[in-house]
Amino acid sequence: MSGAPLVALRGVGKRFANGVQALAGLDLEIGPSEFLAVLGPSGCGKSTALRLIAGLAAPSQGRIVWDRAAEAATRAPGGIGFVFQEPTLMPWSSALGNAMLPLRLAGVPRAEAEARAAAALAAVGLAGFERAVPRELSGGMRMRVSIARALVTRPRLLLMDEPFAALDEITRWKLNDDLLGLWATERFAVVFVTHSVFESVYLAERVVVMGPRPGRAAAIHGLSEPAPRAPGFRTSARYADSCRAVSDLLSAALAAPAA
Repeated sequence: MSGAPLVALRGVGKRFANGVQALAGLDLEIGPSEFLAVLGPSGCGKSTALRLIAGLAAPSQGRIVWDRAAEAATRAPGGIGFVFQEPTLMPWSSALGNAMLPLRLAGVPRAEAEARAAAALAAVGLAGFERAVPRELSGGMRMRVSIARALVTRPRLLLMDEPFAALDEITRWKLNDDLLGLWATERFAVVFVTHSVFESVYLAERVVVMGPRPGRAAAIHGLSEPAPRAPGFRTSARYADSCRAVSDLLSAALAAPAA
């Protein structure tokens, strides 16, 4: 990463009320337009780190430091978009209604909210499905609505917590490519949590490898392949080499003794 980070985690730890230490000494920087993947096993604190960045919880130790020039815009309502593991859509509402929810909660006039939500749905490939309710949509389409809802506020930072983990491989690959296209156009920063070495290498400019709980950054692997990647990158020797390197880092992190 070059230049000052949009947000940095400095020695961040998180201990829950039940005594579980989810994170300990986590140091992490996210650039203003960076695509960062966070890779690690279940229970290593990846999702906790996203929640801390989003302000949904407070760290027990350490600091979260925002770039002063960007802090007001990023931490203002709508400055951070969050896509969860499940689409978490309102089942009674249309795709348009779900996508426009953050704008309605922010008091945006209905006509403007509808126009912006329709544009967000079109950006994720759902033009023509504005009136469909979630039960009428496939799993991949429901996740697209969730992404549109996160993007409708035009965030500076998009946090994604294993959003494609439950999808079939074909749908997952398609959404990977669509996400990269949106990122290339809008240039928001992305923190993408995943269990998949292959997904992390395909999407990200840097991959942060985390070891078992309590989570910390065990290694960071930079990708030299220009981003966003073309689909042909998946079958290239460069991709295979990078996947092997990240897999080796993950294996080493898992084998290391707990701190």
